[in-house]
Amino acid sequence: MQKPRETRIQASLLAGVEKRALIWMAERLPAWVGSDHLTALGAVAMLGAGIAFWLAPGQPLALLAVVALLAVNWFGDSLDGTLARVRHQERPRYGFYVDHVLDVVGILLLFSGLVAGRFMSPLVGAGFLIAYYLLTVEIALATHTVGTFRISYWKMGPTEMRILLAAGALQLLRSPDVVLFGNRVLLFDLGGVIGIAALLSTFVFSAVSNTRTLYRREPLPPLAKTTEGTQSSHHRVDRVSGGIVVEPTQALRRVGLVAAKDPPSLASGRAALRGGRMAPPPPTVPLVVSSTS
Repeated sequence: MQKPRETRIQASLLAGVEKRALIWMAERLPAWVGSDHLTALGAVAMLGAGIAFWLAPGQPLALLAVVALLAVNWFGDSLDGTLARVRHQERPRYGFYVDHVLDVVGILLLFSGLVAGRFMSPLVGAGFLIAYYLLTVEIALATHTVGTFRISYWKMGPTEMRILLAAGALQLLRSPDVVLFGNRVLLFDLGGVIGIAALLSTFVFSAVSNTRTLYRREPLPPLAKTTEGTQSSHHRVDRVSGGIVVEPTQALRRVGLVAAKDPPSLASGRAALRGGRMAPPPPTVPLVVSSTS
């Protein structure tokens, strides 16, 4: 069994009650029901909720189906991980990846249904999705770098958001509009604007907080001091081999095979080279003398 590598943070209003209810249900589910079945059930329910919002203008009772499908989505999406933990069948990386992929697709389908049903303007719907995806990306990055997987902010989590959506769907049975400062606006436009502000504020707060945490964990290292200027002009330390690089002439002089001073022919050749009468010789290949020998 692979242990999760991150710390889960779930401190929403209903977290305690929800956890006990999920464990109770997971312990009583038949053996043939697996966590993947529940994940698929939650995804299909979110698709159904989006379709119900789309059909609701012509079939108002479809809004009751939205409430029921949101409950089914909670059952599948929340219970799949709990079931895996109760049965000791955790797959942390697989579950994390699949859940987040289905979440980003599910929220797109749900809000597409709201816009298609004319319960939310396209601009507000697009703004909400952008803000939601920004926070989703930040949560995923924090899980990988900081090691904390935060499920809730400000006592609000996915379950509380489903409850607000269900309450809004029931309100649509009465009227899709609300009066704000003497003007009628779409109920879900008002809720969407509030949601955009909350999501963006949470994104900024979380990004700044996690950046500070990572900066404290990984402070800027001091610049390495170079010692090349203090090394002898006759040899230098080879960074790859760990030995001392000595020019061939210097190496031969050390073992007594070349005179300490240049012979007259070599001196005259160098003078001719300086005068431009001879082509420069090919570069010499340095010899590496191990520093441990």
